[in-house]
Amino acid sequence: MDLSEAHLHFDSTGFLTDSSQWNEEIAKAIAKIDGIGPLSVTHWQIIQHLRHSWINCHSIPAVSHTCHLVGMGPHCLDELFNGPREAWRVAGLPDPGEEARAYM
Repeated sequence: MDLSEAHLHFDSTGFLTDSSQWNEEIAKAIAKIDGIGPLSVTHWQIIQHLRHSWINCHSIPAVSHTCHLVGMGPHCLDELFNGPREAWRVAGLPDPGEEARAYM
């Protein structure tokens, strides 16, 4: 998928502005741009957990908790996504705010 043809809008920090436009093909395209991939079952588990936490609870889950849920060590987002910021981008979630980005 070519993101430029998908009529998506990303903000100045690189986050998708409307998470309802997200789908798995968009996730794969963002991952490719960010040098991540192919997306494994574990990647998808993390992506779904991030999306669930944000969409249903409007919260950003702790990295250590997220990694624990998939049976990995506390640095799994660094290992799988090159960091929490990239995981958030691949999950198609909007900018979580300046303070949250500082911890990503």
